[in-house]
Amino acid sequence: MNAQQLSHRLTRVAHHVPKGAVVADIGSDHAYLPCYLVLNGVVDKAVAGEVVKGPFESAQKQVQQEGLAGQIHVRLASGLDAIHPEDHITAITIAGMGGPLICSILEQGKEQLAGVERLILQPNVHSKSIRDWASANNWTITEEEILKENEKIYEILVLEKVQSTVLWTQQQLLMGPELLKDQTPIFQEKWRRESDQWKKIVASMESTAQTEEIIEKKQELVEKIQLVEEVLQHENP
Repeated sequence: MNAQQLSHRLTRVAHHVPKGAVVADIGSDHAYLPCYLVLNGVVDKAVAGEVVKGPFESAQKQVQQEGLAGQIHVRLASGLDAIHPEDHITAITIAGMGGPLICSILEQGKEQLAGVERLILQPNVHSKSIRDWASANNWTITEEEILKENEKIYEILVLEKVQSTVLWTQQQLLMGPELLKDQTPIFQEKWRRESDQWKKIVASMESTAQTEEIIEKKQELVEKIQLVEEVLQHENP
């Protein structure tokens, strides 16, 4: 992978960046994504934010090698602190982290979200936490993708700001309101796998001391299994 040829996962993230946006890529690593977006004429300006010194230096080097130092600002900062008001950022990409960490970055950087029109988020795990955050913070989900790369399944969530609280069902929060509309084979594979794993955990809990905590956790998993089974059984009666 390089700035000219992204992985399938990052190519799909790039696909959701609006043409002409001013984008901030948080946790940018080698800055491949912002470089790709500028090189392909999707955006003219970008910010690459990194909290770790090694990847920050790699991103700086990459941007200089591509001759894009005038268009991409590389900043060593935690989360959305990489964004300055004068950047006038309209889109933010955060890819390759867990859902709870992405939520923490968004929650801690709420002030920097003023003026941002779109969030393109690619959590490695726990996408539900992002949907919970979106619902509580007046962001709606306009698009979702599910894809497989190197035997791992990833989701991409595209959020846009709205004026009122968005309410989704527990099924939609867990599995994705847009993904539920088009249940691809990868979607079905993911949820069969998740359901099977939860069933194993519930079975293992049966042989442990039934503390209040264990009982609550078991009930939570059983409810999730039921939500998933409803969808899978409907799709494959």
